[in-house]
Amino acid sequence: MNIIIKIFTAIFYNILSKPEFFMGLLVFVGYLLLKKRILEALAGALKATIGYMILQIGAGGMVKGFNPILNGLLKKYSLSASVIDSNFGFAAANSALEAAGRSLSSTMFVLLIGFAVNIVLVLLKKITKVRTLYTTGHIMVKQAGFITWMILFALPQLQDTVNIIIIGVLIGLYWAIFSNLTVEATQNLTEGERVFAVGHAQMLGIWITDKIAGKLGKKEDNVENINLPSNFKVLSDNIVGTSLVMLIMFGTVLLVLGQETMAEFDGGALKNISYISYVISKSLSFTVNFIILQTGVKMLVAEVTTSFDGISGKLLKGAIPAVDCAATYGFASSNTLIIGFLFGFLGQLVAILGLVVFRSPILIISGFVPLFFDNATLAVFANKRGGKRAAMIIPFVSGMTQVLLGAIGVMAFELAAYGGWYGNLDISTIWLPFGIIIKNLSIIGVILVGIIMLIIPQIQYHRNKENYF
Repeated sequence: MNIIIKIFTAIFYNILSKPEFFMGLLVFVGYLLLKKRILEALAGALKATIGYMILQIGAGGMVKGFNPILNGLLKKYSLSASVIDSNFGFAAANSALEAAGRSLSSTMFVLLIGFAVNIVLVLLKKITKVRTLYTTGHIMVKQAGFITWMILFALPQLQDTVNIIIIGVLIGLYWAIFSNLTVEATQNLTEGERVFAVGHAQMLGIWITDKIAGKLGKKEDNVENINLPSNFKVLSDNIVGTSLVMLIMFGTVLLVLGQETMAEFDGGALKNISYISYVISKSLSFTVNFIILQTGVKMLVAEVTTSFDGISGKLLKGAIPAVDCAATYGFASSNTLIIGFLFGFLGQLVAILGLVVFRSPILIISGFVPLFFDNATLAVFANKRGGKRAAMIIPFVSGMTQVLLGAIGVMAFELAAYGGWYGNLDISTIWLPFGIIIKNLSIIGVILVGIIMLIIPQIQYHRNKENYF
């Protein structure tokens, strides 16, 4: 028995508690199950391991860079600040888990359980009415990490093993059921030309947009009729857009805080350079870490997705893939994406000013991922159903929602000290209320949330029996 315990302890501390090694092992096993050669399986495992390590460097860099700004805001204005962005939210959740003494490998177990739950729901689609398999790996990794913190925070009285199973089941239900919500909306967008769903983090927003956009405007009067200046089109570039947002948001905060305050908390970075140079360098460093994190996520996801694809393809004939929201951009003009970005940004700025005017204890800073991907995606669906008027109104409301609910979420789940909130719409409109229900009702809340999600595809099916499958 002692030998078994020693072996398990060695495996746990050297592999299972090291998320990069655990992910590499997972990919290695997946490739072997797909009958890949040993060297191919090892290469995939190595890429997944390195990818996760790069991801951790990017996430750690964001937290480290933001801490002096947080401290400056707290001292000068008694304010805490958080960036509403999936990358900052993921980094904040990881930091919160580490501070609570939890292993980050729990996230990988959650991801595995969630994906398995999604597969089972599709296998039993005649009963569950679930048609979609969520395949957007980079989103799955970040959501699994963030939601792990939310539920562990809500259920601290339960053992970690029980919590991990609960989180895995809940997130698997979410991936399957809310991506399933987007099937009809995507069919309307593509006019039946393509059969796919959206698997991202604004799936409820897509469903709502598809339902209400036609009431806000005329689809004939669409964005394609607007001639935007060519200079605006550069905003759709990921690096340029992120850099501009970081410069505007962090640059403004750093200029308001002033050199004296920042010298106290980040004096080493201010040596021998002007404050303006420091502000620009500091702001752009967030873009650098954002790109590092994205690079790691892409490496990791490329291997994880490949290892899962063959298995899911053999087991789930006829399943509808839920893919990245960017897949919808081919059904809209670049003008539509820019309109969504600009009006989403305007909505966020109005909400941020509201927080300042009403002296909120939390200052929200915009992040590029929800700002662009949520709002540009909603604009695509809104323009198709309700024209340019809907494509402006819905992203504007979305931007305000991201900020205001993000501020509530940061306080409710005590992430202000770590400077981030997963700013995409689904986390604030679905998981924030779910988390509060579970926090207040414990296991009864878990059961209630599960039942609510399972009912949704049943309602969908009964409203469209003839064409559903």
